[in-house]
Amino acid sequence: MTPADRIHLVHALDERLRTTSICLAVTYGARHDSAGRGGLAHMLEHLLLSAPVAGVGPLVQHIEGLGGTANAETGLERMLFHAQVAAEDADRVAELLLRAVLEPALDTDTLEAERAAVLQELAAAEADPADVVQDAFLGAVFAGHPLGRPVGGTVPEIAALDLDAVAEGHRERFLAVPMALAVVGPRLPRALAGLSDRPRVVPAPPAPVPLGPVRAEEPAWPDTFGWVAVGGRSQGLADPERHRYTVLAGLLGGSASSVLYQELRVAAGLAYSFQAWDRGYTESGAWRVLMGVESGNGPKAVEIVTRELARLAEEGPTDRHLGAALRNARMSLILDTETPLEHARLLASRALLTPTPWTVSRELAEIAAVSGDDVRRAAAELLADPVTVVRPEAR
Repeated sequence: MTPADRIHLVHALDERLRTTSICLAVTYGARHDSAGRGGLAHMLEHLLLSAPVAGVGPLVQHIEGLGGTANAETGLERMLFHAQVAAEDADRVAELLLRAVLEPALDTDTLEAERAAVLQELAAAEADPADVVQDAFLGAVFAGHPLGRPVGGTVPEIAALDLDAVAEGHRERFLAVPMALAVVGPRLPRALAGLSDRPRVVPAPPAPVPLGPVRAEEPAWPDTFGWVAVGGRSQGLADPERHRYTVLAGLLGGSASSVLYQELRVAAGLAYSFQAWDRGYTESGAWRVLMGVESGNGPKAVEIVTRELARLAEEGPTDRHLGAALRNARMSLILDTETPLEHARLLASRALLTPTPWTVSRELAEIAAVSGDDVRRAAAELLADPVTVVRPEAR
């Protein structure tokens, strides 16, 4: 089987569109890096868009020279490469994207340039407590587990990577896993026509890594503005009830219609910037509320979040609040499908996760089916093993 045979093609074609959005999703992320080579997936992501492609130079520069956009991202369990270009450029760009990721011309000069960029990225993240607290939160929720690794790697790990290690990672890991390629545009690019006739390669379920206990921390509150994450483990991607955590995030998120907005911002005035979300992975998920709090406000803010979780766990949401959270969750999904690039990202990501073709109508129905009792049980499960992390910490 060739690497191209592992690509599953999905598309949403609309002749009215004047742009083509392409997204390649790959089931390789930070958790799959071997011990001592953390950050390899992240480095590879940088290199694949920056390495020269015969005839055009670095792919990202070529695409942006056409007036389009190109970018990539690495997560714990997947990588995304995406581009949005004028429809008339889609044939060539699709061909170049496949060549860049499947047959890259990796070289030492590009590696050193991107190493410097990655190290600057890590330094910027380290200087931003809103970034640091999220790595720390996942490290506590998934203590000692691959899901607790920092996605970007560490400075010593990035400094130790050489061209052989990156090339091996591309050959042995990146090319060996299933991929999904999504297209949203007026027509299918010619370079992808052959993919449409290939049978889908369904990824074999990964061997789950046992989860140990969460690492509970006693927050060391700083005397400056800081960021605090409150939450815990949720459901894995394969769990049919995972959407109850999405709805719970809507009930305790930053929307002016949320329960927490009224209590935390309006009534108590303790936090201006906060949000809640859930992210699912293979073995489990991570649900959190992330808040920016001024000195002295942290303990009170966490107390309010915990109190609202406890109230939801005991009583469940009111019909009015549940209805608003359901509508917000559904609208967020609808908005993504009506934004071409976000639609392509969504299609590619979902195609990696489900053994049957994904449809937005089915996911909308799954969200709509979440009941108040489902939300009540989700809140109770979070309270059974809560995690609170603050950054920066008191010195």
